[in-house]
Formats: sequence, structure tokens, C-alpha cells
Amino acid sequence: MATVPEPWTLRDYAFIADGERGALIGPRGEYVWMCAPRWDSDAVFGSLIGGGGSYTVAPIEPFVWGGYYESGSLIWRSRWVTVSGIIECREALAFPGRADTVVILRRIEAIRGDARLRIRLQPTAEFGRRHMRSIRRDEATACWSANVGSLRMRWSGAPDAHVVGDNAAERSLEATVVLSEGESSDLVLELADCELPGRPVVAPQVWADTEKSWSAAIPSLGPTAAPRDAAHSYAVMRGLTTSSGAMVAAATMSLPERADEGANYDYRYAWIRDQCYAGIAVAADGPHELVGTAVHFVSERLLADGPKLRPAYTGAAEPVPDQRRLELPGYPGGYDLAGNHVRDQFQLDIFGESLLLFAAAARHDMLTSDSRRAIDAAVDAIVANIDRPDAGIWELDERHWTHSRLSCAAGLRAVAAAGIGRDAGRLSTLADHIVADTSSRCLHPTGRWQRAADDERVDAALLLPALRGALPGRDPRSVATYRAVERDLSRDHYVYRYPPRRGLGTSDSAFLLCGFLMALAANQQGQPIEAYRYFERNRSGCGTPGLFSEEYDIRQRQLRGNIPQAFVHALMFEASSTLARTTAEATERNESWQDR
Repeated sequence: MATVPEPWTLRDYAFIADGERGALIGPRGEYVWMCAPRWDSDAVFGSLIGGGGSYTVAPIEPFVWGGYYESGSLIWRSRWVTVSGIIECREALAFPGRADTVVILRRIEAIRGDARLRIRLQPTAEFGRRHMRSIRRDEATACWSANVGSLRMRWSGAPDAHVVGDNAAERSLEATVVLSEGESSDLVLELADCELPGRPVVAPQVWADTEKSWSAAIPSLGPTAAPRDAAHSYAVMRGLTTSSGAMVAAATMSLPERADEGANYDYRYAWIRDQCYAGIAVAADGPHELVGTAVHFVSERLLADGPKLRPAYTGAAEPVPDQRRLELPGYPGGYDLAGNHVRDQFQLDIFGESLLLFAAAARHDMLTSDSRRAIDAAVDAIVANIDRPDAGIWELDERHWTHSRLSCAAGLRAVAAAGIGRDAGRLSTLADHIVADTSSRCLHPTGRWQRAADDERVDAALLLPALRGALPGRDPRSVATYRAVERDLSRDHYVYRYPPRRGLGTSDSAFLLCGFLMALAANQQGQPIEAYRYFERNRSGCGTPGLFSEEYDIRQRQLRGNIPQAFVHALMFEASSTLARTTAEATERNESWQDR
């Protein structure tokens, strides 16, 4: 067993989470990424980006890897077919998680034949800078304990493990497990930034509680075009959602979108825009928990910060830290970067997205008194800032971006139509003014929307205004924009966000969220076959465990960027629900016509 797991292609990493943090698991049974105690804390397993720290359970014999999620959960089963049998390792974080403590559950099962595995535990702190110390074995409980930086650690299930390594940087706990066919063995790792309770957790009870909690967390969904994937996307979004209601954009940081081009970001924070996308997407199916958590988080931030609403916050609703380098090797093709410069940006569109979220929640009677006051705060912010240059969608330079203004118009129309804003007539008039003014400045000579008055490029993000109601789908500007994206940004039913400066398809991967937007746009344009082609093509752009990253390398069929990307799972969910509903309505109309 290698002492430090080598990086693997992103498509083969599985993801488990408990709401407060998450972990990536490789095909060789290696935990290569987990921050503790919170999403934005330093990594205790950071070997994914060269930061040290890992936790591996792997067969001794040669094996072929596979795996699957248990239905309606983020309980993962690594499955190894060896030369003499089949072994599975059931993986989960105790769910729902506590903010100060993570409990990692691993159950090794000999499915067929005897199982022989090696186990190696080497947590670190501060991205590998601090190592286990004060390692000791409690004779009464047969548990190992240690300090890892400021964290306390306890490990049960491997009483015969031994300490390996001559110095602190190399020190690990290692063991060998041998099971007969049908036997199983539980490993439980506890990590906390407080004193651990006197007795270790009881594995069977925590497993039972976790199963029960996941069963309660995943609702029964209405008709969807891809039922299993829709439920899985809901589980991923729930796993990324903290007790504060914040949904982090992704579990990871510094995974490059494009090799050696500086496209590295830290996505372990909650973007207001992404949170709204998720709430709107889930509301397309029903009044589920994730709609309420999104409304709660966005309302709190609007009421606290008003027109100074930040584009992103930590999972604990705190400001995002400044960017900093960690002096680590990084994932191949990238480099280490913690924090995010979004903390200092102004993004106008998030006020419009917030209004769209509140309108979606209102359809299910899910607004509170706080969220109604937050609507007023968002409207006031739009009125005060509509002519202010902003950083736009996905962290662009400050300009008068077309998408930002049309998003505000869409939000104003939505709350006016829902009757949840002050003076619906005034809001509708303001939306009309924004659309007319934007059209006078940002309409391309061909009749489509362009990115900004001084940027004529087509942008797949400009599919959103028609989808969200800034103007009708059959408006000539909407139709022309759809046609331009279809002609200039689509390749084999994958979609680029906009033409890269160095040539389409050479320096930029397809943007999966835009592929699902195109499925929704084709559906809106009355092209159901094209809608399903876009949907199915982009649904296939996931890894083996069904996880989406931000971008998809069409040529190499590889995931690019941080994983799992919440807003991609959100738009996959929305497209699945919307396409199924449209198909059902069309079938009903056809049957009604035939019955005449």
C-alpha cells in the first residue's frame, strides 16, 4: 500500500457528507479529501492537492474497483472484485452531522470468499503541516486516540493496529483485517474540535441512525425524466447543506478547470446565486426541505446585509476569507489556493435571483415574515444599484452585464406576479424599464442578447432571462439567443458558456450547467426531442459515482473543476422535473384530443 495516495482522475471519486463537511473516496479505498470540523476548515485528509493526510482501506490482493450509492442517501459502497472473492466497504459520515464533530463510519464486508485488507490511518492538520501526536491505546475500550493539531481523534475497530513511522511526519496507524465469507467489521473514526465523550460511539446504532436520517431527508419526488439521478442529486445537495441552511458550492478547492491556466478556485463556500438556483430547482418538484433552507439562509443574509449582500459566505454565514497560497504541490495541472476573491465583489444579479427564489417558495406557501421583509430589502437594493457596474455571474470583471440586469427584471416580475412584493404595478413597471434599457444597449445586431454593451459575444447564461420570465420564451430576443447558443456554443449537445478567447473547444471545457439550461430552453421553445437530447447528453457528463463537476472535457471525457458542483446537480434536478412535467402535459393534451 502506497504511503501517500497518488491523485486519481476526478470521475472515479465518490463523495460522502453529513451537511457540515464531506469527504472524497478514491477507487483504492483512500480518503483523499476532508476538511474538519467545517467545510472551510483546513484539510485533515488533503492528499488530493498534495497536503498530506489520508485514510485507506484496500484489499491486499489485486482487484477491480466499482461501487454504488444506497438508494436515497449518500451512503457509498466501495466494491472490489479480487482474484479470490468480492469485498465491499460501506462508507458514510454519521448523518446529520454535528458542527463540532465528524464521525466516519466504515464497515468492511466479505461478500464472497475470504477478505484480506490493509488499513492505514494518517490524519493531519493544517493541510499536512501538523501530524498525530500523543498517540495512545486505551486498554479498556481498545480504541486509539491522538491529538491532530487542535482536533481530538478517536479510532475504534482496529485494536491490533500499530504505530508505523520513525518521525511525526511519517507516523501512521496501520492494521491488517482478515474476514471469512459473510463476516463484517466496523471502523469508526471520530474527529472533534472539542473534548470527545467518554465512551466511543456504538457503530451499529450510529449506522441505524444514519440510515433513518437519510430516509427522512430524501422526499418522495414527483414524475421526473431520470428518477434515480434526480433523487441522487437531491441527496448531494442535502449533503452540502449546513445546519445554518447554507449550501456550499462544492466540497473541494483548487481542482483546475483547465490545466496550467490558473483556473483554480476555492468553492467550499455558499454562493447566494447557487443557493437560489438550488431552491428554485427543488421547488419545481415540490415544497421540499431544501426550498425552506434556501429561503431561510438567503433571507437572513439579506436582512443582515441589505444592499451590501456579499456574493458568498462560509457555511456558518461568515465572510469568505481572503485568498492565500498554501505552498502545496496541488492537484496535477493546478495549484493550491484557499479563500476566494468573491468576498470583495459586488454582484447585482443575486438580488434578482433572491426574488426568484422567494417567488418559487411562495407557490408552495413557504414564505415567512422574515422572507417577506427580505423581499423588500432585495427590491430596494435593485432600485439603488441597477445602474452600478457589477462583477456579474461567475466572477467576471465589473461592467454593466446584460445577465445581471435581466436577472433583476425577472425577479421583479416574479414577485409582482406572485403578489408578494410592495406595489406589484410599480415592480412590473420597473422590470419593463430595465428590459427596455438593456435592450437599447445590449442587443446584438442579429437580435440576440450579447454579454454587455461593449462585449458582443454570445453567452449561454443569457438563456436564463427567458427561462426565469424577464421576457417571454417566444419573444424574438429569446428565440434569437437560443438559436445563437445552439449554433455557436453547442457541440454534440454539450454547451460552452461563451467562446473562449483562444478558440472554441481548445481552451475551455463544456459548462454542464449551461447544457441543462439548454435542455430547459429547448423545452421552452417547443422542441422536446432536442430538450431530451441536451438533457441526456449532459446527464452522461458525470463520474462513475454519478457526481458532476463544473465542467466536462469533451475530448477526453473527463471532469474538470471542483466536485461535486451543487448548481449542476440543481439544474439536472430541475431539468428532470420540468421535462417530465411537460411530457405528461403533452400526453394528456394528446389523449384529450383523441377522445373528442
